[in-house]
Amino acid sequence: MKASVIVFPGSNCDRDVQVALADAIGGTPDAVDMVWHGDREMAKTDLIVLPGGFSYGDYLRSGAMSARSPVMREVIAQAEQGVAVLGICNGFQILTEAGLLPGALLRNSDLKFVCRDVHIRVENSQTPFTNAYEAGQTLRIPVAHHDGQYFVEADELAGMRDQDQIAFRYCTGDDDREANHTANPNGSIDDIAGVFNKRKTVLGLMPHPERAADATHGGTDGRAMLSSLVSALA
Repeated sequence: MKASVIVFPGSNCDRDVQVALADAIGGTPDAVDMVWHGDREMAKTDLIVLPGGFSYGDYLRSGAMSARSPVMREVIAQAEQGVAVLGICNGFQILTEAGLLPGALLRNSDLKFVCRDVHIRVENSQTPFTNAYEAGQTLRIPVAHHDGQYFVEADELAGMRDQDQIAFRYCTGDDDREANHTANPNGSIDDIAGVFNKRKTVLGLMPHPERAADATHGGTDGRAMLSSLVSALA
């Protein structure tokens, strides 16, 4: 399997993703290509990851400038060919700005930066990103963002529900639907923490699975997302 991580000015989780992916693949970090945002060409790959961080300092809107980086033409082209794309935090913002995922990421509802572990519930386990989980399984994964409030218009949200495009929802770790809303750290509509495109080949989520992939870092609930991809794409 071949994986590539896109590096933007202001990315700060690119190395974390590289190491976590390499561990899932069973190789050394140099087994994962690091691709500079200014590159206009990129070798064909099996997985493209847009990592977290604060690309371009979040100027204009989070992800807006990165979505127009030269490399994104190649990312979009490969995504249209069915190559798997994973956007984490800032990467999720970039994917919505680039039109690869529906909706938008707005300023957190309380206007404060949030940095803590949250619980998310797996809503769709029948995808390359999530087939190592069970539907309804609860994961504990860190978030760190200021612009993580997911928004989409009501009619489009209804279509996303029908198409099983909601990947994860914030929850308390139990089945109390009302309590799940209280666990929502940013005010996202329908408590959404991550979404797929219609083909389930692109996933964006605000929590950081690469920060929950090593027991020495406090948890391993995110590791299965990466190993799921490796197994599905190998």
